[in-house]
Amino acid sequence: MYQLDITLRRGQNLAARDRGGTSDPYVKFKLGGKEVFRSKTIHKNLNPVWEEKACILIDNPREPLYIKVFDYDFGLQDDFIGSAFLNLASLELNRQTDVTLSLKDPHYPDHDLGNILLSVLLAPREEQREVTMLMRKSWKRSSKFQTQSLRLSDLHRKSQLWRGIVSVTLIEGRELKAMDANGLSDPYVKFRLGHQKYKSKIMPKTLNPQWREQFDFHLYEERGGIIDITVWDKDAGKKDDFIGRCQVDLSTLSKEQTHKLEMPLEEGEGCLMLLVTLTASAAVTISDLSVNSLEDPKEREEILKRYSPMRMFHNMKDVGFLQVKVIRAEALMAADVTGKSDPFCVVELNNDRLLTHTVYKNLNPEWNKVFTFNIKDIHSVLEVTVYDEDRDRSADFLGKVAIPLLSIQNGEQKAYVLKNKQLTGPTKGVIYLEIDVIFNAVKASIRTLMPKEQKYIEEENRLSKQLLLRNFIRMKRCVMVLINAAYYINSCFDWDSPPRSLAAFLVFLFVVWNFELYMIPLALLLLLAWNYFLIISGKDNRQHDTVVEDMLEDEEEEDDRDDKSLPRCDKITWLWYSTSGILQEDSEKKGFMDKLYAIQEVCVSVQNILDEVASFGERIKNTFNWTVPFLSWLAIVALCVFTVILYFIPLRYIVLVWGINKFTKKLRSPYAIDNNELLDFLSRVPSDVQVVQYHELKQDSSHSPSKRKKNNPG
Repeated sequence: MYQLDITLRRGQNLAARDRGGTSDPYVKFKLGGKEVFRSKTIHKNLNPVWEEKACILIDNPREPLYIKVFDYDFGLQDDFIGSAFLNLASLELNRQTDVTLSLKDPHYPDHDLGNILLSVLLAPREEQREVTMLMRKSWKRSSKFQTQSLRLSDLHRKSQLWRGIVSVTLIEGRELKAMDANGLSDPYVKFRLGHQKYKSKIMPKTLNPQWREQFDFHLYEERGGIIDITVWDKDAGKKDDFIGRCQVDLSTLSKEQTHKLEMPLEEGEGCLMLLVTLTASAAVTISDLSVNSLEDPKEREEILKRYSPMRMFHNMKDVGFLQVKVIRAEALMAADVTGKSDPFCVVELNNDRLLTHTVYKNLNPEWNKVFTFNIKDIHSVLEVTVYDEDRDRSADFLGKVAIPLLSIQNGEQKAYVLKNKQLTGPTKGVIYLEIDVIFNAVKASIRTLMPKEQKYIEEENRLSKQLLLRNFIRMKRCVMVLINAAYYINSCFDWDSPPRSLAAFLVFLFVVWNFELYMIPLALLLLLAWNYFLIISGKDNRQHDTVVEDMLEDEEEEDDRDDKSLPRCDKITWLWYSTSGILQEDSEKKGFMDKLYAIQEVCVSVQNILDEVASFGERIKNTFNWTVPFLSWLAIVALCVFTVILYFIPLRYIVLVWGINKFTKKLRSPYAIDNNELLDFLSRVPSDVQVVQYHELKQDSSHSPSKRKKNNPG
């Protein structure tokens, strides 16, 4: 094991990639096909000065370091400037060396693209051990809640530790540029801070959109950074139109204070209204098993005190503490032609994403890493994914597990069977994890009634025949529940069963004669209590929805076939061009392609609407079925409160308070984000599809897809 210390000095005479004759260069360092360091961006400069340092662990010094230089573009794909290789085997150990590398483009080897100047020092890892121990001791004296990483390099991103949170609220746009023929636009906004991206929702047919969206970025640099903002007009079937851009320089904003910003759009018209807040936070960390926060009695006591009931109203966003030990994996899938894999592990909690090192040529890797996270929502799902590292290609998927935080049993080392990409069936291998969750129940309950955190990058929905059919069947089942209930009530009126009709008639008379408004939440309380009684008495005969499971598996098989070919839209384009033999020169063919894209967009919208309606019904059912006990108990508490309020307080007073709050909300908090507490609560309840995805598989052969389908031929 060797340690490589790199100082990225500067660039000389870099190639211009922008229309103004300049570039916005940044540098990527790659080792073994994986990015190990990325520099900051120097804007409008062909002779940039970085003076940035990186520390990288090297397993094999005979493997060259690949350096690539790019020109950063707003909202577009970054332009390639040039690349070079650094031969590590030629470096003299324990000696600082200045290196000048000439950039080349493999497609144009004769072009002069400039130079990159570096200072490098390669040393055996053993000589750095004492330095690391001193750093760890000094760090532990300065903070009780963070753990020092023994692995000084960041093998997959610039930094594994974030030092603060940038909270951004996108309020509105004013007088944006009209891009459509009707004199309006369908605007949306893209945000970018380093590697982190966020895309707002689309506001149709308006030049003064009201977004009211809030999201967080992680701040990795002490001095701040620059948020790049671009505004686009959604154009169905065509390339989206550019409206304008602006930047927020975080280094100019004071911390622990909310800044109201009115940002004029460059290269366009109008402006954006933003609220930006910089707050410091305990960092998300990665370390070896020898550094463990919860095994130190003093540190564990401090963490327990931090989330004790006595501090329920202190820092409402800090709900809890999560520690994940990624120990090892066994019997992984062989992804290489040699019958081995180069596995590494990715641990994700919402937008927090950390990675282990790669264990080369091994199907039974041992990582022995500890990850710690701050929990902002106890209903989050921990995702652990194993990949195979591929040189100069995207990593191959080996397996994944999704674990809801509320289902975790603290301090228990468990073997989790790895699942496929859709989390519906097993794949080869198991992973051993030990997880601890400490949280404040009051903060978690309050957070449940607030909007759910959105991910920076979410996969775009694709049109899928299986998915469309599955969503249709799910919605049909929800509608059939209502239809069957209507038939049941109608049968009582028709006296199909005289005893049942007589009982229903007596209940009707009693309820109507004695009806009070508080009886509505009371009836829901009785339904929750009845289902709870069935569960604890063992009379609950609920089974997994095998229809949903099998359809998810069919969808996974279809997705696997699609992954080996072109994307759906590209397949349509390819089929059209291959049969016609003519590219997009004929306007009639362009019109035909636009219609295909428009039809696909309508189908995707229908597919999404069916999913939303079905999920809404399933979440209501799963609340009363005690699928997540924490949420069902929270519903009981809320219904008890509503029952008492409706019993003691006249309805007109309740409506009066509600109306005053609604009318004065904008006056009291003009930029508050509107939310519906009931919908926010239901968004935390898993749908039937998510119940299948979060279900933990057992280590036996009965869970294979083929065997289950044989056992369930229908």
